[in-house]
Amino acid sequence: MAAEPNGDPESLTQPFLALQRSTINSTSQVAIVGANVCPIESLDYEIAENDFFKQDWRTRGKMQIFQYIFMKWLLCFLIGGIVGVIGFCINLAVENLAGVKFVVTSDMMLQRRFGMAFLVFSLSNFGLTLFAALITALVSPASAGSGIPEVKAYLNGVDAPGIFTLRTLFVKIIGSVCAVSSSLLVGKAGPLVHTGACIASLLGQGGSKRYGLTWKWLRYFKNDRDRRDLVTCGSAAGIAAAFRAPVGGLLFALEEMASWWRSALLWRAFFTTAVVAIVLRALIDVCLSGKCGLFGKGGLIMYDVTSSNVAYHIVDVPPVLLLGMIGGLLGSLYNFFLEKVLRVYNLINEKGIAYKIVLACWISISTSCLLFGLPWLASCQVCPADAGEACPTIGRSGNYKKFQCPPGHYNDLASLIFNTNDDAIKNLFSKGTDDEFQYSSIIIFFVTCYFLSILSYGIVAPAGLFVPVIVTGASYGRLVGMLIGSHSNLNHGLFAVLGAASFLGGSMRMTVSLCVILLELTNNLLLLPLMMVVLLISKTVADAFNGNIYDLIMKAKGFPYLETHAEPYMRQLTVGDVVSGPLQLFHGIEKVANVVHVLRTTRHHGFPVIDEPPHSESPFLYGLILRAHLMELLKKKAFLSDPVPTDIDAFEQISAEDFMKRGSGHYNMVEDIDLTEEEMEMFLDLHPFTNASPYTVVETMSLAKALILFREVGLRHLLVIPKISGRSPVVGILTRHDFMPEHVLALHPTLIRSRWKRLRLQFPRLLKLF
Repeated sequence: MAAEPNGDPESLTQPFLALQRSTINSTSQVAIVGANVCPIESLDYEIAENDFFKQDWRTRGKMQIFQYIFMKWLLCFLIGGIVGVIGFCINLAVENLAGVKFVVTSDMMLQRRFGMAFLVFSLSNFGLTLFAALITALVSPASAGSGIPEVKAYLNGVDAPGIFTLRTLFVKIIGSVCAVSSSLLVGKAGPLVHTGACIASLLGQGGSKRYGLTWKWLRYFKNDRDRRDLVTCGSAAGIAAAFRAPVGGLLFALEEMASWWRSALLWRAFFTTAVVAIVLRALIDVCLSGKCGLFGKGGLIMYDVTSSNVAYHIVDVPPVLLLGMIGGLLGSLYNFFLEKVLRVYNLINEKGIAYKIVLACWISISTSCLLFGLPWLASCQVCPADAGEACPTIGRSGNYKKFQCPPGHYNDLASLIFNTNDDAIKNLFSKGTDDEFQYSSIIIFFVTCYFLSILSYGIVAPAGLFVPVIVTGASYGRLVGMLIGSHSNLNHGLFAVLGAASFLGGSMRMTVSLCVILLELTNNLLLLPLMMVVLLISKTVADAFNGNIYDLIMKAKGFPYLETHAEPYMRQLTVGDVVSGPLQLFHGIEKVANVVHVLRTTRHHGFPVIDEPPHSESPFLYGLILRAHLMELLKKKAFLSDPVPTDIDAFEQISAEDFMKRGSGHYNMVEDIDLTEEEMEMFLDLHPFTNASPYTVVETMSLAKALILFREVGLRHLLVIPKISGRSPVVGILTRHDFMPEHVLALHPTLIRSRWKRLRLQFPRLLKLF
């Protein structure tokens, strides 16, 4: 395999957050998954076309083919229905938990018991944060963060233990509810994407032998290719449930998450998000009848900014262009700060679980002090006579929070900061409130949200970025609208929507999906032209400085993500320049002891199989056999007493189910297989189980061309064969590790010319546009 003699065949770069002592990792294959450093491995989307596979498919009839197609659509229906129900329950739980907290605190404020009000507010936030941090750190560390980088890496071909387990699913749901309800500036959209991916993966694992759930119809999905499609549908369903945006969720999966896409997957993902929308609509109607608790109205995920026509003219375009440029600059700066904070947090988290918990609690206490203390800096405003709702607001939601103000007055900063993120967005997006907020209050709110969202994301708890970015962008969008005033035909609520779009574009660098998500959120199609302009400008400006937030987090965590493009210097190299040895080979008929020795001394996951005389006239490459298949052959003890092919049908000893892949993160160990001395001296005929048509490239092919092939086909191993016959039938194997820029530049440091390096450092993203 292409690896160091004692190293991992697919050893990847060290996670930048974990260690920065070297640019490449030549000994281990690890990444930061959630909050812990874990081993990872690549997924194999290639179909192993061996004799065993061909025989299995030849025995399938029309009924089995119908079962396969029917189960695909049925699983998409189940994913959409389950994610829709979970998304609704999360919203309902957050609304009620936060509602009770704010009502109790507001009642004490009305009684002028400010000290007791702060104590109740801070202790409830502290308790919720502590519970979320404890279950995450102790039960499922993979649940920390939004989960979008982990899911995106999985869809690119990187698997990690624990990211899609049942334990991760429950911790993600419960932890997200507690973290959002604790007034931390985090969102629930990212965790919902991870939740949808978990549900899709669990449904697609083909059941569980441990719990007796092994329905025969589900056995077709025990492979990486079908699970990838289901996880893609699950991620689309997550965004659809978070924002009640079915088309936006579909486009989000297409634009941001999926590395492979085709029309059949488009239809199934569309069907999944449609089911989510129908389920949410039905459950919201139930809540509107008053059957979901004191605060459960179910409509908190829809922001109706206006119900009238939006009239704008050419004079309104310059402020929109300004918003786009501001969003690009602030978004790129936001990504820069967030990456630095995550590095610092990881240094703290490496010290142990206690430090993770203390960090989360410290962020909670600091957040509570700011949210309760900052509104005291704002002066009380007189309630407007034409207010469309009760002023001041007594309780949780509303545009006119009373806080410490006398009767007939409200605190505009408390209406934003002493509130849930969803209600703050509603207040910023609301129409007819152009005179509600002061300049100082909006500036304080923007600065607070900008930095609190950065500090809150890296703690050991489920936390998303979508909603914090929306509320931060809406605040400075509202500020720009206030500064422009009567010089524009747009009201301040619309400026807040465009500000949210610009900040989303500047930090996440998506355009089409974000545009549709915001349009579905605000229920106003007339904003489409302005929204498109804002997103295009903000993304273009931000791309000149750094990458999108999820790509930066993936890189910092150490995930070996393969980009859609090849670096320019890769065209100067051939695959022979990066492939390395020693190469582990098997013969078509191999001694059991040799197989066991290689499996024990290496961590390779694919081995070339060659035939040599006397079994063939000359040495030639027969194919590639996977480590998992060798493990099954050893477990079933399909051995030969002599090193010659026999007429014994190996298919009688092994079934297709034996070769199906287990759930994500479950691996067989060669140490668990008991073999006697006599069995170790026997032989294995590898021919029926070897992929006789693996993807191969000649050693003179450019590395850039091989990278495109590797990514587009979804390979795990790419065999390199010699240009001239007469040499060894195979030169080496390319894995994901061999295409990583850190690995390539470490092998060939002279590729970095001084002038090119200077340009890359100054304009890293701008060059990629051309």
